[in-house]
Amino acid sequence: MASDFGVDDDLGPIVERIRAFFASALPESPLEPDQDYFALGLVNSLLALELVSYVEKSFTIRVDVEDLDLDNFRTMNRIAAFVGGKLAAAR
Repeated sequence: MASDFGVDDDLGPIVERIRAFFASALPESPLEPDQDYFALGLVNSLLALELVSYVEKSFTIRVDVEDLDLDNFRTMNRIAAFVGGKLAAAR
């Protein structure tokens, strides 16, 4: 599993897909995988909803109400760990 100090090799492709989302949504604010874009004030509620929708569609997973903990979506690495966990549970 990934931590905010790095990312497992298995999660690297997930991080890159999340990075592509942010590059499109926030082209003026390049982000690193451990940067907390909520704390930086870069993500508003509409973009947060778009992010959740992107994660669901891009990785073919369901984000349940109990999954909507800000800590799951605070950084690219945390999203990758969340997605990785969902994908592993579905196997």
